[in-house]
Amino acid sequence: MEKSLTPARIVQELDKYIIGQQEAKKSVAIALRNRWRRLNAKGDIREEIIPNNIMMIGPTGVGKTEIARRLAQLAQAPFIKVEASKFTEVGYVGRDVESMVRDLIEQSVNLVQEEQKAAIKEKAQERADERVLDILIPPIKNPSKNSPQGTNSSEIGFSPSGATDEELNEGTRQKFRDKLKKGELDSREVELEVTVPSHNVQIMGPAGMEGMDGLQDMLSGMIPKKQKKRRMTVAEAREYLTEEEAQKMIDMDNVSREAISRAQNSGIIFIDEVDKVAVSGANRGGADVSRQGVQRDLLPIVEGSTVNTKYGTVKTDHVLFIAAGAFHVAKPSDLIPELQGRFPIRVELKSLTQEDFVKILTQPQNALTRQYQALLESEGVSIEFEESAIVEIAELAFSVNQEVENIGARRLHTIMSNLLDEILFEVPDLNIDTHYRITVEFVKEKLGNLVQQKDFSHYIL
Repeated sequence: MEKSLTPARIVQELDKYIIGQQEAKKSVAIALRNRWRRLNAKGDIREEIIPNNIMMIGPTGVGKTEIARRLAQLAQAPFIKVEASKFTEVGYVGRDVESMVRDLIEQSVNLVQEEQKAAIKEKAQERADERVLDILIPPIKNPSKNSPQGTNSSEIGFSPSGATDEELNEGTRQKFRDKLKKGELDSREVELEVTVPSHNVQIMGPAGMEGMDGLQDMLSGMIPKKQKKRRMTVAEAREYLTEEEAQKMIDMDNVSREAISRAQNSGIIFIDEVDKVAVSGANRGGADVSRQGVQRDLLPIVEGSTVNTKYGTVKTDHVLFIAAGAFHVAKPSDLIPELQGRFPIRVELKSLTQEDFVKILTQPQNALTRQYQALLESEGVSIEFEESAIVEIAELAFSVNQEVENIGARRLHTIMSNLLDEILFEVPDLNIDTHYRITVEFVKEKLGNLVQQKDFSHYIL
C-alpha cells in the first residue's frame, strides 16, 4: 500500500462513490492505514499488532458493503463478502466457516496472477505473434546447408533477387509481423489447436464438507488433455495465445507464496447479516442453539487460526474482518461475548435522508443518472435530468421507504427503472437522434398516481 494513502485521502476516495456515513469511512480508513503502519513497524512487535476489526450497524442499503468493497479496491487487497446466515444452511452448526478463508486465498491468487500477467503482457504478446506467424507463414524446417548462419533479413539489406529460401521466408514473415502488429490481419481466419480437458472431474463430498478442491485438481491433472482444432480470427487467436503464453511464463509457486502473504497481511473479509446468527435473550437455547454454534465456529477464524488450503496454510491473525448487520430484532450485545470482543470498533450507519438521495443521484462517479445516460448514449440518445425532477425522485424514494420498508438507496433503482421503462423500451426502434428531458411534470405523471393511491407494492424488491 502506498505511503501517500493517508486516512484523509482514503475518505476522500470513498466520498466519490458513497454519500454520507463519515464515521464509518473514518473508521475503515484508520483500519487500512494501520495495516501500512504495522508492515512498516520495526522489530518483533510487528507480529503482535493485531487489526481492530469493525462492526457496522445500520439498515440495508446505506452503504455498508460498498464501503468495504471500495476500501479493498483502493488498497488493491484481496476481498470477499460472505453472509453469516449461509453458515446455517448445511448441517446443524452450519457450513464450514473455513471456506471463507479458502475463498479469500482464491481471490488473492487471481489478483496476483492478473498483476503478473500485466507485467509480462508485452513479452507474451510477442510469443503469441510468433505462433500466429507460424500458422500464416510456416518457417522452413530444414534450412539449406549453404545458407549463411545467423542471417536475418531485418539486419541486412534484403533483396528478393539472389536471396536464399530462408531469407525469403524471413522477409515475408517480417512483412506479416508488421501487418499483425498494425491489426491489418485481424479479420483473417486461421485454424488453431486448443487444449481442452478430456473429462470434467467432480468430487462429491458429504454435506457441508469443504476443501475438496485440492483432490479434484490433482485428479484433473492426472487425466491427459486433448487437442481440438478450432477456426477463429487472427484477433481471437492472438488473444487466446497471449493468455496461454502468459500462463506458461508465470511461476505458480511464486504466485502462491505472494498470494498467501497478501491474503494474510492485506486480506479483508466482510461478514454480512451477522445479526441473523445473534440470539436475543428471550430465545436463548432451543432451536436457536444452532446460531450460537455458528458464532462459536466463527470465533477461531476471527481470533486468528491456521487454515489449510490447496495453495498452503493461511493464518488469519492479521486479516481484517468487517461484520455488518441491521440489528432490527437482535442487538450486538446478543452475540456471544467472545465474538463481541473481536469487533472492538463499532460504527452506526445512519438511515438515508431525502437530501442524501439527491446527492446519490448526482454526485458519485457511478450515480444512477449517469448510468442511464451512458446506457442510452449507446443507442445514440441523450437524456437530461432537471434538478427539480431529481428532487422529486428523491422525495418519492424517501416517502416510499418511510411508508413501506426502508431498503435505503436500493429504492432508487426500482423507481428509476419504472420512471424510464417506456423510454428504454422504445429507444431501439428510433432511427434518429433523440433528446429526452426529464422534468418534474414527467416524474409526477409517471409515478404520481402510485403515490396518491399508496400502492407501493410495485416498488418492493
